[in-house]
Amino acid sequence: MDRNRNWMSGFGAVLLILMSHVSSALEVPLDLPQPPTITLQSPKDYIFDPRENIVIHCEAKGKPHPSFSWTRNGTHFDVEKDSKVLMKPGSGTLVIDISGEKAEAYEGTYQCTAHNDHGTAVSNSIVIRQSRSPLWSKERNEAIVVQMGVSLVLQCRPPAGLPPPVIFWMDNNFQRLPLDKRVSQALNGDLYFSNVLPEDSRPDYICYARFPHTQTIQQKQPISVTVLNNSPEGEHRPGFMMPLGTTSTKMVLRGETLELECIAEGLPTPDISWQKDGAELPSSRMSVQNFQKTLKISDVNEGDAGDYHCTASNKLGTTHHVIKVTVKAAPFWVSAPRNLILAPNETGILTCRVNGEPKPKISWFVNGVPIENAPEDRSRKVDDDTVILSNVQSGSSAVYQCNASNEFGYLMANAFVNVLAEPPRVLTPPNRVYQVITNTPALLHCASFGSPIPTITWFKDSQISIKNGDSYVIHENGTLEINVAQTVNSGKYTCIATNNLGLKENHMTLEVKEPTRILKQPEYKVVQRGMSASFECKVKHDPSLIPVMIWLKDNGDLPDDDRFVVGAESLTVKDVTDGDEGTYTCIMNTTLDQDSASAMLTVVEKPDPPTDLELTDQTERSVQLTWIPGDEHNSPTQMFLVQYEDLLHGPGVWINLTEVGGTETTARLNLSPYVYYSFRVLAINRVGASQPSQPSSQYRTNPAAPDENPSDVQGVGTEPGNLVISWTPLTGFQSNGPNLEYRVLWKRKDVDEDWSSKNVANVSQFVVTGTTTYTPYMIKIQAFNDYGSGPEPKVFTGYSGEDLPLSAPDNVQIMVHNSTLAEVHWEPVSSPSVRGKLQGYKVYYSRVRGLHETEGETEQQEQVLTFSGNRSEGRLPGLQPYSLYNLTIRVLNNKGEGPPSPNKEFDTPEGVPGPPSFLNVINPGLDSLTLEWGPPMKNNGRLAGYTLKYQPVNNTNELGPVKVKNFLANETIITLDNLNSSMLYKFYLSAKTIKGSGPIITEEAFTAMDTIRTQPTVETGKGPTEPPHPTSPITQSPPPPFHKVPPVGPAFGTVNTSVSEEGAVISWDYFGHHKNVYVEYIVENSKEDWKKELVNGSHWHMIKGLKPGTSYRVRVVARDPADPTVHSTDEVLVTVPAVPSRQVDIATQGWFIGLMCAIALLILVLLIVCFIKRNKGGKYPVKEKEDAHQDPEIQPMKEDDGTFGEYSDTEDHKPLKGSRTPSNGTVRRDESDDSLVDYGEGGDGQFNEDGSFIGQYSGKKEKDTHEGNESSEAPSPVNAMNSFV
Repeated sequence: MDRNRNWMSGFGAVLLILMSHVSSALEVPLDLPQPPTITLQSPKDYIFDPRENIVIHCEAKGKPHPSFSWTRNGTHFDVEKDSKVLMKPGSGTLVIDISGEKAEAYEGTYQCTAHNDHGTAVSNSIVIRQSRSPLWSKERNEAIVVQMGVSLVLQCRPPAGLPPPVIFWMDNNFQRLPLDKRVSQALNGDLYFSNVLPEDSRPDYICYARFPHTQTIQQKQPISVTVLNNSPEGEHRPGFMMPLGTTSTKMVLRGETLELECIAEGLPTPDISWQKDGAELPSSRMSVQNFQKTLKISDVNEGDAGDYHCTASNKLGTTHHVIKVTVKAAPFWVSAPRNLILAPNETGILTCRVNGEPKPKISWFVNGVPIENAPEDRSRKVDDDTVILSNVQSGSSAVYQCNASNEFGYLMANAFVNVLAEPPRVLTPPNRVYQVITNTPALLHCASFGSPIPTITWFKDSQISIKNGDSYVIHENGTLEINVAQTVNSGKYTCIATNNLGLKENHMTLEVKEPTRILKQPEYKVVQRGMSASFECKVKHDPSLIPVMIWLKDNGDLPDDDRFVVGAESLTVKDVTDGDEGTYTCIMNTTLDQDSASAMLTVVEKPDPPTDLELTDQTERSVQLTWIPGDEHNSPTQMFLVQYEDLLHGPGVWINLTEVGGTETTARLNLSPYVYYSFRVLAINRVGASQPSQPSSQYRTNPAAPDENPSDVQGVGTEPGNLVISWTPLTGFQSNGPNLEYRVLWKRKDVDEDWSSKNVANVSQFVVTGTTTYTPYMIKIQAFNDYGSGPEPKVFTGYSGEDLPLSAPDNVQIMVHNSTLAEVHWEPVSSPSVRGKLQGYKVYYSRVRGLHETEGETEQQEQVLTFSGNRSEGRLPGLQPYSLYNLTIRVLNNKGEGPPSPNKEFDTPEGVPGPPSFLNVINPGLDSLTLEWGPPMKNNGRLAGYTLKYQPVNNTNELGPVKVKNFLANETIITLDNLNSSMLYKFYLSAKTIKGSGPIITEEAFTAMDTIRTQPTVETGKGPTEPPHPTSPITQSPPPPFHKVPPVGPAFGTVNTSVSEEGAVISWDYFGHHKNVYVEYIVENSKEDWKKELVNGSHWHMIKGLKPGTSYRVRVVARDPADPTVHSTDEVLVTVPAVPSRQVDIATQGWFIGLMCAIALLILVLLIVCFIKRNKGGKYPVKEKEDAHQDPEIQPMKEDDGTFGEYSDTEDHKPLKGSRTPSNGTVRRDESDDSLVDYGEGGDGQFNEDGSFIGQYSGKKEKDTHEGNESSEAPSPVNAMNSFV
């Protein structure tokens, strides 16, 4: 044990050294001189298949590229002399074609050598062997006959193959023989029976051997086993069949698998258990197989040595076996030699540290030659496992081999010593971008090469020098490690490699990203079959990283099914089935990290129906029902519902009987007599109710007397002199026996007399005749059948039939409170005269006529008010003032009404009148307006007159002072003088009686403009022909001077229009709240869009630029951006008259004389120019006309179009400014923008009776809406000339 302890401590020390060497190992770039290095070689033990070529690998690198040679069995192997052997170009790999050859000829030990100018490397010794699958030796197996209970071993003993075969037992039908605790197969392939049973008898126990490399199977001759039962072996304690005895030994090599086996016989079959002395079994590396009979420990180490106890036990005793395990070790590396790159005059050390049991022997070689036979080198010193090289010089490069061996194997390693003088170079690619996640390590590499070995220094952002510290670690190979990267670590990094021959730097970037996190995880779902299930998976990730979401089901891919719909952050499973149940995982991947979350999906369904219904413990009035619950489908049963069917009284109808808890499987059922029961059970869970179970067997109960009497007993008379007794009959289930009947009993209440009775069957009512009117009766009903009567019945009270009341109310008095309300009083009738249940009194009243009307003028309409209960007064609302009414009263019971009381008349006093029926403004003048109105529709008294109030309204909707005028009742028209011109006035008119003024009616109107020259023609389009409805009454006192008009009534009132020379004036009433008010107009019968002009804050507007002689449709529209409703007035038709032409003799005007002189001068100049050009020989199109007219001044103008000969610009047909129009009085559309069509309807000119044209230009053409308020221009000279001509 001490030796093992020392071994392990030494191993820890050399392991640290090995790690140090690994971190500092250097790779020489292939463009630099270097000795060979073996990069690929075949395993030490190579078993080949004789059906395939032999391939022995040997690859190496070096500068220059190495050459290769081989030895076989210690002597040179001349590859070129054997045509079956091929060495791959540029490689040492051998390919041996063994087809048609004896493969055994190429078995042996091979070794490869790679050589260049700087040294020689050698491979391991590779043992080449052919795989073998020999046939089973011919043998005859004797039949085995054994007694039941004894142990038995069937030996296999397969032929020795290479590699060893796999053993298994089968029968003639190639079916594997079942193995268990009693029958097991040992590691060597033998079949062990701890005890035999009769069923073990069979003639075909066959052992098979399968050889892996050749894939062939050999079989042993069948073994026949017969088990006899005539003298069976009795029960006995265990004994070991293998291994034998009480102790055994086992040796295992370090790193291999330890297999210990114990097989015991005994009856009953023993159980096997394992223990180790002084230590626990290594659970992480241990497994127990073959029904506890085999113990396996993998990757054996020195600590696994010791005593292992195998225990076999049954009920009769226990036996033990101890296996003493020793652990040996083939050589293994503690520190293998590493390549050395040395600069001239440097010193280096090669170490070859190995361990093993027994301790390995170490041998050194140089370029494949034992170091003691190599040329002497004074700079080299060998000390056991170490070679020290001092002050090396250029040209001393070589490859050293270390060989360590013991009886269990060997290790061999190559390590070169390369003497170079080389400035630093950085091998890591430049400008690399490293990306890591926050709070994870970051490794920035700076692999370098140089000789001497360069020193690595680091900088951040080209300024900050990085030293080893808490957050930074600089490894020996130059790698910079940041233990926990944070956002502040992002930036540019620079590493600099330096030796005495120079320096080299490399730049890189570190980006620290935010981690990917699932913010909302999928949640556990319970879903009914056929429904949908949705899982959400909301993720946060670094915005610069592209995430990819993957969904898994039970750690595998989602089924390839359209029902699984993957969204951006969700998964939906449609039409869920039972197979969809499981765990669903959301995985969010980026290029740097991932996060995942899972949730379960449980599929639930209604439970399956219960089964196996059984009736037990039967009595006259109860029975016990039991059942077996069905599958709950993942949703616990909440309750069971028991139903019954009465096959005698209601076949096919199932009725709920009782409920029991979801964990119960029995129910005690209370039963009724005379019922043929059949039961069924339904299971109910959170999803719903199952299908009903199959019905139970039928159970009949015996008849008995009824347990109850009919319910809902009533006694009501339907006619005078009768009493109808009714009830709800018992059901057949309630009858308790055959021949169910009812005993009906009745007598007058509070009268000493016997009960009258009648027996009835199959009915639910009985009529008693000959009763007095509306008399109380006592009633009871008892059920009985062939087996007796029901319980004593309960007594109910009913009343016989009612009759019409006999008398009318007396002493009717009426009190009138005001013009619309009266109160009536009467004396109630006596109770006997009601002859029924008093319901109340009905008051009939009607308006005969108004007091100012003659009889017959008013159509009477009767009104009725009902006062419930025993009342003696009531109020009559809603009467009309100044009217005559008559009234009667009747008493009311359930049968009907009694006779009326005598007619009673009353009248109502006067009230205030209704509003005037209309108010119109007619004949507006410059300073006057005429108003006419109609009398109220309802005077409500004697009309005393009218009150008119009016006030001006300015352009900002402010009201001026109020003036008041009173008129007699027969006055309905008035002209108001001394008004302001072009002013809007608001009028308020109300009628009055002696009771006061009624509600007002309002109107607005403009006085005429003082610039009007012609009377406008205003036609009503689609406007109303009746006066507008009156507005709500204004009860406050007149408003103070000039205040804002409140919005009352509809949005718009009457629209008034007038026409002046400047345009059309539109005025209107407006009471709306909309902010945007427009005047819109369009030429009558035109299909163009409406033109609109914004007129906010005003009740009138002038439309300018209208065409004379044209009719327009005009309306006022209010729109509110916050309200989709558009308010509009009715359209009115406005006709603009044609303005008479103001004829002026322009021939005497100075400006006209000057214009004509200028035109003549211009024509003369043009003719002179033409003449000069002609005399110069110019060729013009006018040449042909000169031939016909020698004098060019004879015809200066063409008669057909008025242009100057052929000299006019054909691309511009506009006449010169101030030129005359053609004599036919027309201007072509493409010659002038001022066409007559723009100033008349359809282009037809209008003339006065004397024939003069009156469609003279009187302003600009029709303009865009934004230009509508501009002033007109002066008359066009062209049109003026037309008038003059």
